[in-house]
Amino acid sequence: MKRRDFIQIAGMSAGAMILPFTSFGESVDPMRLLDPLMDTAEKKKLADIALNTTKSLGATYTDVRIGRYLNQFVSTREKKVQGIANTESFGVGIRVIVNGTWGFAATNNVTADGMKKTAERAVAIAKANSKFQKQPVQLAPTPAYGEVSWKTPIKKNGFEVPVKEKVDLLMATNARALEKGASFINSQIFMVNEQKYFASSEGSYIDQDIYRILPGFNVTVTDKASGTFKNRSSFSSPVGMGYEYLDARPEDKIQSPGDIILYNKSYDIIEDAGMAAEQAKQILAAKSVEPGKYDLVLEPSHLWLTIHESVGHPTELDRVLGYEANYAGTSFLTLDKWQSKNFKFGSEIVNIKADKTEAGSLGAVGYDDEGVKCKQWDIIKDGVLVNYQAIRDQVGIIGQKESHGCCYSQSWADVQFQRMANISLQPGKNDLTPAQMIAGVEKGIYIVKDSSFSIDQQRYNFQFGGVLFFEIKDGKIAGMLKDVAYQANTQDFWNSCAAICDKRDYRLGGAFNDGKGQPGQSNAVSHGSATARFNGVNVINTGRTI
Repeated sequence: MKRRDFIQIAGMSAGAMILPFTSFGESVDPMRLLDPLMDTAEKKKLADIALNTTKSLGATYTDVRIGRYLNQFVSTREKKVQGIANTESFGVGIRVIVNGTWGFAATNNVTADGMKKTAERAVAIAKANSKFQKQPVQLAPTPAYGEVSWKTPIKKNGFEVPVKEKVDLLMATNARALEKGASFINSQIFMVNEQKYFASSEGSYIDQDIYRILPGFNVTVTDKASGTFKNRSSFSSPVGMGYEYLDARPEDKIQSPGDIILYNKSYDIIEDAGMAAEQAKQILAAKSVEPGKYDLVLEPSHLWLTIHESVGHPTELDRVLGYEANYAGTSFLTLDKWQSKNFKFGSEIVNIKADKTEAGSLGAVGYDDEGVKCKQWDIIKDGVLVNYQAIRDQVGIIGQKESHGCCYSQSWADVQFQRMANISLQPGKNDLTPAQMIAGVEKGIYIVKDSSFSIDQQRYNFQFGGVLFFEIKDGKIAGMLKDVAYQANTQDFWNSCAAICDKRDYRLGGAFNDGKGQPGQSNAVSHGSATARFNGVNVINTGRTI
């Protein structure tokens, strides 16, 4: 096999890995993605069979999740279509408490007989586990919501848009990049529809219809004379929206410092591809950064990842308690720091909220996977650590009586557990634009879009790269830089936060593939911020030779 062919096939495989294997499903005809398959009345009837079965066998609590996961992935490279995949995964997961112990079983046989047998197996597993249980599971109470529903407020169902239209859009994207000097480009549109039905022995029957979309590309420009190359990825974000995200509305375009265009609630993939090719050429010719201390002006498309790694993960209570130590690590934000009520996580202007309700975010749902109505809550208030992220069987440990509503499973086949909510830096209270922020910087770097990162297992010491870097001299953009990465520890970094732009600049970034757990599961999560300034951060040169 030729290397180029291998890379193309590998690229398709990488796209498939955006979601976990269990939920990627089996290939189906694209028309099946529009088939409702089963109505809520039938789902309720089947769920009741499982609930009655587990109760008769001694379960004190049961939840049933009937899930149908639909995916469409369209990928291209230069002038070729690489692949079109339409997949479906359908099944049920049943979780019980028996003798104070969890049990879980799942099946793709979503019939009366399948429900009964799977319910029996979940109870048997719980009874077997109970021999080793030292302390009974205690669930924080949650209301019984009866029969309710929630749907992502989409304007266009992407699964109804013909595949040809998506291919044409991606081919036009590739053509624009090649026209502007790209050596290579791959582009893709990835769409998800989660049809999730939840029923519990507490009296909730919750039907949810969730949509997410991720368009994007990666452009490469090569310099044949020097044998070097540079990449520029798309400025899109994965979002909890429908196909309307690709409407490219002019009012959603943002003119940012450095003469670049960014996007908010809709995205112009063709325009962005052309800019990407031109900017990749500029990166090749850019000046290599001089290591040292700089004031960093971090744009939301970059800052979301720093928030995710240095705030989102260390405030997950199960990580704090050591439940993730074998696989993902622990957290420097130990319980004693929270109990002190004065741990200075960041400067006084740093306010960070968890939110499972924010419109357009990847984490936006009506109810989590244990039937808790979603909400928002404070994590960092005026720079001080005030709370964690916790679910029904955890919140009692921190003296709270109500779940935060952030329990999630990647599919019907996997057990639900604590996952990261949307964790977002709140915008500044005073009017401030990115241009005004830069005007106050004498020696700094303006960083756009996330790239490489590294952080230790306690989420304390870290290093982050980026995509576009602009030198700031005496309050003005002085040209493009390359080979930039910054290093800090979490507490020092957030205490160096000196200014945050106002709500006009607030935007979301995020990822489909937040990994956690053992066996590992993926979670889709967004992080919002406005452009923020961090003073005196250490910058290294990643292009240096040793």
